Amino acid sequence: MINNKKIALIAIFALLGLGACDKINQPNNKESPAASDAGFVQTIPPGEANGNAVSMLLPDFTQLVAQEGAAVVNIQASRSTAAGNVQSGDQNRYPENDPFYEFFKRLLPNMPPVPQESDEGYSFGSGFIISNDGYILTNAHVLNGMSSIKVLLNDKREFAAKLIGMDTQSDVALIKIDADNLPAVHIGNPKDLKVGEWVAAIGAPFGFDNSVTAGIVSAKGRSLPDENYTPFIQTDVAINPGNSGGPLFNLKGQVVGINSQIYSRSGGFMGISFAIPIDVAMNVANQLKTTGKVERGRLGVIIQEVSYDLAKSFGLARASGALISQVLPGSPAAKAGLQVGDIVQSVNGEEVKNSSDLPVMVGILPPGKEVTLSVWRSGKSENIKVVLDGMNLSVADDVPQQAGALAQTQPGFTIEPLGLSLQAVHGGLYIVQSTGIAAKAGLRRGDVIVRVGQILVSNEDEIKKAVQDAGNNIPLLVKRGGNTLFFALSLP
Repeated sequence: MINNKKIALIAIFALLGLGACDKINQPNNKESPAASDAGFVQTIPPGEANGNAVSMLLPDFTQLVAQEGAAVVNIQASRSTAAGNVQSGDQNRYPENDPFYEFFKRLLPNMPPVPQESDEGYSFGSGFIISNDGYILTNAHVLNGMSSIKVLLNDKREFAAKLIGMDTQSDVALIKIDADNLPAVHIGNPKDLKVGEWVAAIGAPFGFDNSVTAGIVSAKGRSLPDENYTPFIQTDVAINPGNSGGPLFNLKGQVVGINSQIYSRSGGFMGISFAIPIDVAMNVANQLKTTGKVERGRLGVIIQEVSYDLAKSFGLARASGALISQVLPGSPAAKAGLQVGDIVQSVNGEEVKNSSDLPVMVGILPPGKEVTLSVWRSGKSENIKVVLDGMNLSVADDVPQQAGALAQTQPGFTIEPLGLSLQAVHGGLYIVQSTGIAAKAGLRRGDVIVRVGQILVSNEDEIKKAVQDAGNNIPLLVKRGGNTLFFALSLP
């Protein structure tokens, strides 16, 4: 009978463990003294490996946590005027719709409270100390709209923190506490990270302070919607509410990123996490510390990714770089002579592999800085010098919004090999119908063809000659709504 009870209890705990994973409410620049080239890695010799097959390298995070964990902090922010005045009644509430709450409450009466990132004026997150005199990095979204900040150190000390500044565009915030001789993290280089490399996070998910999770780097340089200046590090490290602002460590015990976002349909961790590279974050922190604001260089172009078909149409050996689909009037790019159809291949000698690289490489530089761009134009590379600025200019719309209405009253023509029926309008050729090759390339009714390669087209003779001269791979610059972008037509 006793054995049956034990078995039943074990089964309940197993069920609870599975359910809890699925039921979650919602989204010093020096090397560590103990770090080595191998980092914190444990080797199993061939003779001890299972089946005597091959030796393995297994990550061992114990030294990392012992050495760097003290520099990780918990952050509690509120809209109250008094620093650190957080009401425990609201802070300690559990999700009301969690069916396991009462069970856990009875079985684990000392279980730590699960803080809620709610609309009631409280926010919870993590952070890490970057200097011995109390400067701390965290996420801007942890502190945005909050008036008081409390920092809890690893040794249980609590401090009211001062907000030095925040940059919502990069989601980085810098705060400071009044303390000395604090343990500080060691800053690493995210560019040395390799996909598949082991990394670890320390933070306070759901209020469980000093929680360590680990995984691998899934990808680098990820571009997310509305995040033009951050090449995110994607990992499969378990990140949940409360981890925001905490450090991402490599196996040398160096911080390589700030855990910032997750991709989730449930609001909880689903295997995809994103971290802000620490070099981007430190650049922001240094500007906030010295000037209280962040300035970014601006080129003044609209760009798009270079696909395989576009690369062929422009005569490139491989798909890389940033294709300029629009040059803003009066911008540094316009003054320097950059043109629509140029493909930016490098900035100051650093390769632009993807289009998302260009805003990051330019944005990290200050306004007034001169840069040298290597661009692909008319089948060859050339260097162009550009002096960046930081102003925001509006985009001119030189194609009338009434293009569709004009097209109804003017005679049209058809280019059968391309599957295009066109009508001339002011500023280009309006697509009346798109079939075959054109439709396969993504062209649709209502688009306005402005250029074929670098050649402006506005009538039947111009586009037919330009298409004939372009060969089998034809780059078309198209106006769609208020934007311009290139499409590649590939003839059989």
